Amino acid sequence: MEEILKNQKGKLILLGNEAIVRGALESGVQFVTTYPGTPASEIGNVFFRIAKEAGVYFEFSTNEKVALEAAAGASFSGLRTLMAMKNFGVNVASDFLLPLCYSGTKGEMVIMIADDPSCWSSAQTEENTRSFAYLAHLPFLEPSTPQECKDFTKLAFKLSGQFKLPIVIRETTRLALQSAPVKLDKIIPGKTKGKFIKNPHQFSTMPPRVLGMKNELLAKIEKIREISEKSPLNQIDRGRASINSEVGIITSGVSYLYVKEALQELNIELPILKLGFFYPLPEKKISSFIKKFKKVLIVEELEPFLEREVERLAKTANPKLQIFGKNLIPITGELKPEYVILAVSKIISKKLKFNFSSHLNKFKKLKIARRFPQLCSGCPYWLVFSAIKRAAPKDTIFGGEIGCYMLAAYTPHEMQDYLFCMGSSTSIAHGISQASGQKVIAFMGDSSFFHAGIPALINTVFNKSNPLVVILDNSTTAMTGQQPNPGAPVSGNKISIENIVKAIGIKNIKIISLIDTKELEETVKEFLNNQEASVIIVRKPCIRI
Repeated sequence: MEEILKNQKGKLILLGNEAIVRGALESGVQFVTTYPGTPASEIGNVFFRIAKEAGVYFEFSTNEKVALEAAAGASFSGLRTLMAMKNFGVNVASDFLLPLCYSGTKGEMVIMIADDPSCWSSAQTEENTRSFAYLAHLPFLEPSTPQECKDFTKLAFKLSGQFKLPIVIRETTRLALQSAPVKLDKIIPGKTKGKFIKNPHQFSTMPPRVLGMKNELLAKIEKIREISEKSPLNQIDRGRASINSEVGIITSGVSYLYVKEALQELNIELPILKLGFFYPLPEKKISSFIKKFKKVLIVEELEPFLEREVERLAKTANPKLQIFGKNLIPITGELKPEYVILAVSKIISKKLKFNFSSHLNKFKKLKIARRFPQLCSGCPYWLVFSAIKRAAPKDTIFGGEIGCYMLAAYTPHEMQDYLFCMGSSTSIAHGISQASGQKVIAFMGDSSFFHAGIPALINTVFNKSNPLVVILDNSTTAMTGQQPNPGAPVSGNKISIENIVKAIGIKNIKIISLIDTKELEETVKEFLNNQEASVIIVRKPCIRI
């Protein structure tokens, strides 16, 4: 039996992601969906291993939108559901996420979102998904530790059941992959079967009903705000700080740990308002907290959402309050305790024994030999990229996506002239082809093909452009941990990529198994001269499966 399934009280050392799994199990979760994406991957990986033994339905869905819709279907049928994704997955799922907040849910539903400050595992942007809380009127909870990950997940299920809304647990990389002892409670078996009961009044978002849905959603948010005002998730941590302190700190999520470490390093105590509810914020509690101070420091990662809210509330609660935030703390990259130390020391005019500014600047200027990420030794992509580079004319444009093959951007390949998101390599190639007539080779992985590549490929056929699309089929979702995809599921229910490509209307198709790279080179040369879109499927399993 997996340790995480132990049903006795005690403690386990768990990652933040694993603690969310445990919190879901203790809440009686019955239906779990995800699309693999770091830093959220462990949630799906763990459920994939334990689902059968735990009596939970689990699936790796084809993309995040589908995962959210499937989870909603189970919720509409009365089951407790969990859906997990990384920050960019929210973009994919947002088409359904916003109306889902209007309709609400039936069975409890929790959505776990993992952001990635500093882009440790992300190649697109430092997207801060907290903006979706305001856009969708979607309740967001922000834990700080693995223990809180478990506890907040359980509370999220309860709130969802009470208000018939999806509730978000928002993590960042440092929390998702942080280990700590977590106190266990009893696992609750979930329902095995649900039933969808027709109710268009709730589940059909057609005008004019949709406007009434919005008003109902806003009313629910205000009721949740009342709970937020009294919730222990929003704590005032005074430590040994003087009640008459002139300076306070407001923070949320893992930033709270940076604050605690910074104050310990400075050997001082300041009152801290730690917010576990990011949305809706406990406005009365914040207003009451800031009334006492002359200065307040807001510590949060990335965009100043909390800072703007405090500035708004201070106009009434404490107009003379000096608010510090992104004028002292970076808006780019993960926080460091050093940044908080410097900010606090400036606010309280404390002279530091150690020159942290100089220390940080030295590291910025430190000249370290550049080391580029590389494909694994023995990876079939080494042969693919070298063969294609030999075959393609020098003026060929290469388009990339997210996956192992994005490493072709680096030396020695240098074969990614653009790289954005899943599905985009082919859509952009179509645009370049139509706009300029230049030759484009677009790379796409097998998991990416099922995720978002199919509509892009359909578009090239429907609108008559002629890129060469190379689908790299390594029989897994490799970069995020070798999870299955529809082209290579462990159940054996394999969906044929080439059959889909043919059905789309692609006439020029070649499947190459990489036994001989000469065949690949010759096919690239031939297909680049075609006046219609062409597809090469390079099939060789990942060496790690």
